[in-house]
Amino acid sequence: MKQGTRVAIQGIKASFHEEAAFKFFGKDIQTIECNSFKQTCESLEAKECDYVVMAIENSIAGSLLPNYTLIREYNFAVVGEVYLAIQLHLMALPGIKIEDAKFVTSHPIALRQCVEFFDEFPHLNVVESVDTAACAKKIRDEQLTDTVAVANALAAELYGLNIIERRIESNKKNYTRFLILSKDRNEEIKNTNKASICFQTGNQVGSLSKVLNIFAEQEVNLSKIQSMPVLGKRNEYYFYVDLEWSDTKKYDIAIRKALKYTVNFNIMGEYEKNDQV
Repeated sequence: MKQGTRVAIQGIKASFHEEAAFKFFGKDIQTIECNSFKQTCESLEAKECDYVVMAIENSIAGSLLPNYTLIREYNFAVVGEVYLAIQLHLMALPGIKIEDAKFVTSHPIALRQCVEFFDEFPHLNVVESVDTAACAKKIRDEQLTDTVAVANALAAELYGLNIIERRIESNKKNYTRFLILSKDRNEEIKNTNKASICFQTGNQVGSLSKVLNIFAEQEVNLSKIQSMPVLGKRNEYYFYVDLEWSDTKKYDIAIRKALKYTVNFNIMGEYEKNDQV
């Protein structure tokens, strides 16, 4: 990875997206803060960054369906993946205790993942925000002595907050999978053994089953399948599938055979499996 690689993230510095970017690329990168996932795509399209790190699924909240559509519509290449354990901490300005606070603020999904913890503190009023790290930054910037935030350890460190309670998430096996996107569809990636593909099938009996059987016959594992309706078309669906293989020749055969039974077939990216949390 060349020095000073520019990586667009949804959210601000010390968000989970930046943490995922550091895990994949290392710390020697320049993160480009974006307000939305669409803005990260626009940044990559305009070549203002080299890569996008985009959340695609969470083990509790499920898939982020609009992001599949963004990747397909912008025709970006998926060049990697990274899994991040989501560890949520309660933080505040130094010296502030949870009993002193009136408000707790964070992203709605983060707050939902800590419901059991907050049941014990009914005096706290919940304030939802667009970004976990932005909540920590606001406490620092405005010196809010009546507010606590839920965010990661990176946010506490960057914005000078004190962690009052660690690991307050209800489910300790909570992780998010992020995809690494590039505008360069010819980028050379070594040790490819996983792919993300997208296709449609005819609306006849057994048409999807026929495609899935092709991969099974060639010992290509389907680690995920996600369907989404085609906008404005009744009974038509896009199927997003993640494939894993140990024999590249068998994968190539499966792809060639699957092409005969699908339409709008798109290999969104071939990359190295990277599922260590």
